[in-house]
Amino acid sequence: MTDKNYLFTSESVSEGHPDKVCDRISDMVVDTYLSQEPYARVACETLATTNKVVLAGETRGPKIRNEELIDKVRNCIKDIGYDQEGFSWKTANIESFLHDQSTDIAMGVDSKDNKDEGAGDQGIMFGYACNETKALMPAPIHFSHKILKLMADDRKKGNLDGIEPDSKSQVSMLYENGKPKKVTSIVISSQHSKDLNQEQVKSLIMPYIKKSIPDNFIKELNEKDIYINPTGQFIIGGPDGDTGLTGRKIIVDTYGGSAPHGGGAFSGKDPTKVDRSAAYVARYLAKNVVAAGLADKCLIQLAYAIGVSKPLSIYVKLSEKDKEKTDDVKKIIEQNFDLSPRGIRELLGLNKPIYEVTSAYGHFGREPKENGQFSWEKTDKLDIFKL
Repeated sequence: MTDKNYLFTSESVSEGHPDKVCDRISDMVVDTYLSQEPYARVACETLATTNKVVLAGETRGPKIRNEELIDKVRNCIKDIGYDQEGFSWKTANIESFLHDQSTDIAMGVDSKDNKDEGAGDQGIMFGYACNETKALMPAPIHFSHKILKLMADDRKKGNLDGIEPDSKSQVSMLYENGKPKKVTSIVISSQHSKDLNQEQVKSLIMPYIKKSIPDNFIKELNEKDIYINPTGQFIIGGPDGDTGLTGRKIIVDTYGGSAPHGGGAFSGKDPTKVDRSAAYVARYLAKNVVAAGLADKCLIQLAYAIGVSKPLSIYVKLSEKDKEKTDDVKKIIEQNFDLSPRGIRELLGLNKPIYEVTSAYGHFGREPKENGQFSWEKTDKLDIFKL
């Protein structure tokens, strides 16, 4: 195959995957602090294993009792749907080892009015958008997320009996001339009750493929190229089947491998951490570039140093046929957007308790909400990007 004709695959994992359970809990902690103090600082890591959850990390802001956080952890587990012998919201042993933020870190990001000026850490962050889907996301990750999200919605409504919270999906697509042409294979592995055999599991899950992927992409898909629970059964799952940790699904969280990743996770971090806020604004800028019709694809990289306000570099890469516009796009960004940590937070309204919902099914390609959730998905700067 040429570099314009190729197969590309992306995967997603459900909110019941052990790592996603941890992302959910860590983001709940962020929201809990921000709901009481918009400038609170949080860096929370979570570990989950057989009927046990451990919180660790650092915070600065309101004094929140461990008992309150533990109750909220149980509510997260309950909402995800875990009440199993090996992992239950009722009986799980939950411990919190959160402590005060390092004064060395605080010094680097504080200004005299107690609002941060400098970046919370050094690092590189990427944002990406393309016109492969209405959400301006790469098709394989977009469809992988959608399958699991629809399954989870129906499971929680009681319309998918016997399917348990822990699931994974994977979509492979053939690209021709750089555009998605058709799905060539799909893998879905889902935890299920011991009362279901594999034919029953398959019959329950198959309809979600057609609900999630347009017919023009799957009309040629052969049933032998659809793999549902290929190991034969998946009864023991979630944190009982595998240990979970915050921040281990960074490619699932972003673009499914279609674009580079700076390496930093998002969940559990307040917006002074540029791992999160700069990745959000880079997506925001890239999405507006593509939505404005300037390019079929846009990749943006931002680089920061701890304690330094402005980005050290801004890199823009457009699709091959649009690359002559690259310098113009970069100039528009530099002249119209304050990409300091404070500037990003004010632009996108990030000092709000809006993060728990981001913890599963991707931080990007979602619908912006009136309460500020997914504000980085707005396409409200199209006029600025018109050349």
